[in-house]
Order: sequence, then structure tokens, then C-alpha cells
Amino acid sequence: MVGKPAWMWLAFMGVVLALLVLDLGVLHRDQHEIGVRESLLLSSMYIAVALIFGGWVWWELGQQSGVEYLTGFAVEKSLAMDNVFVIALIFGYFAIPRALQHRVLFWGILGVIVLRAIMIGAGAALVSQYGWVLYIFAAFLILTGVKMFFAGDGHSDIGKNPLVKWMRRHLRVTDQLHGQKFFVRQPNSSGRMVLSATPLFLALVMIEIADVIFAVDSVPAIFAITTDPYIVYTSNIFAILGLRALYFALAAVIHRFAYLKQALAVLLVFIGGKVFAADLLGLGKIPPEWSLAITAAILAAGVFWSLWKTRDAAAPTASG
Repeated sequence: MVGKPAWMWLAFMGVVLALLVLDLGVLHRDQHEIGVRESLLLSSMYIAVALIFGGWVWWELGQQSGVEYLTGFAVEKSLAMDNVFVIALIFGYFAIPRALQHRVLFWGILGVIVLRAIMIGAGAALVSQYGWVLYIFAAFLILTGVKMFFAGDGHSDIGKNPLVKWMRRHLRVTDQLHGQKFFVRQPNSSGRMVLSATPLFLALVMIEIADVIFAVDSVPAIFAITTDPYIVYTSNIFAILGLRALYFALAAVIHRFAYLKQALAVLLVFIGGKVFAADLLGLGKIPPEWSLAITAAILAAGVFWSLWKTRDAAAPTASG
């Protein structure tokens, strides 16, 4: 398989499969509303497993690979933070109750695993065949970072999204939820039983599309850190697994991270800039441990500044 022996890929997929079975088959066999405490505990489990896996990568592949994994994990987890707000908007628009949100996020993970594999596989093939593609990635990251830094905090109305309009026009969609079902059979105008999608399915599709959009930033970012497909993919998936578990805690306090977007913008410029600094300017490649330290410093500054500036802010009213 790409870049690494098959047993290493199987070991990774085995860990992910075990986590998903434990999550859905044991911890959340019954549908219930996930509170902040449960969200934090579940996320801590995912982070612990991700760090243990990172330690194994360090031991098996060496210090550089281990540091690159940790850097990619930190970058992906941070870039996906903005996705939490979008997911909250989607759940609010479709009026998905908290008791059903975990089901949507869980099945969304399966789509993420496949979609990220396709995108990372395509990226790895391009980079291996055409090394100059990295410069395009780097330039894209710098431009995205500059745009993000000066952009406002507004998010588009989900109801005006073209995909939502298309699905409502071309699919049979029920007006109301039907428990945890994505599809139900119900009579049409002629009394014939037909298959109809529920708003729960529309929410799932929108969350998958949101992940693809966010991956346009995060995949080039991690390729600018390392071109090893194994490190890229494993750090991506572990970061997303943990963030989805942390969603229920983050959604309640996302307003406290108002300035994190600016920190992420600086981080994207740094990641893209070091590619040009290393190759085109002849300054040499920044050591992985320095890159990790600078990444951590930028993110920590964004988090602490956000918490300080919003220390008196009240939480917004949750919808859905």
C-alpha cells in the first residue's frame, strides 16, 4: 500500500474500527443526549489513543515522523474547530435534537474516512509525480490565511445553500423527523408507499459537504508539513475523530474562541511560507520539532487571547 507496509495500514484501520465499535456499539448503543462531561470524557479517550498511536509512529518510523504526526494532528484539529460552528448551524437549521446529533456525527465519520482517503491519495499522487504542486499548495495556504485573517465572522444561511435547495427539489423529504431514521416509507398523494429522506439525512449530507470544503484547507496544510501519505492520513483521521467527540462540549463554548480564526490564519501563512523559505529562498528546511513548537505557540496565543477578550461574554442561545 501507499508508502508503508500493508500491516501498518491494517493496524491503523483496526484501531479506528475498534474505536467506532466501542463508540456506537457499547457507549452509545441507546440514543441519548450527550452532555458536556460525557463529551469531554469521550474526547479524552480519542486524544489519548491518538497520542499513543503517535508514540508508536515515533518508535516505529523515527523522531521526524513522530513529530510530523503530532504537528499534523495539532494543525488538523485546530483547523477543524471552525467546522464545529458550521455543524451547530446545520443542526439548528434542521432542528436536530441533541439526542440524535451523535448519530449524525458518527455516520458522518464513515464518510470522512472515505472522502479524506480519496483526497489525500490524489494529493499524494500529485506531489510524488509533480513536486512543484507543493508550491501551489503553499501559495494557496498563504492566500487563504491572509483572506481568513481579514474576513468577518459571518456564516452563510444554511437555508439558502444551493445543495439544500437542490435536495429539497429533487428528493422526497419528510417535513418532520422520524426518530433516528435517515429514510422512511410513507404514502404519497396517490396512496402508494414511497421511500422518503428525513431532515436527519439532509443534515448528514450537509455535514459531509462541509468537511470536504474544510479539507480543501487542511489537506494542503498537512502536505506542506509532510508528504508521507501514512502520516497525513492517520493524523487527519485521529484529529477528526476526537473533534467530533468533543463537539458537544465545544458547541456550548465556541463563542469563547472568537480570535482563534486569526491564529489559524497566521498558522496557514507560516506553514505555506516555510515551504518557500526552505526551497526557493534557500534558508533550509525548518526542523520538525521547531515547526511543532511554533505551531503550538501560535495556537496557544490564539486560544489565550480569545479566552481573555471574551471572559465576560455570555453564551449564545443554542438552537436545535
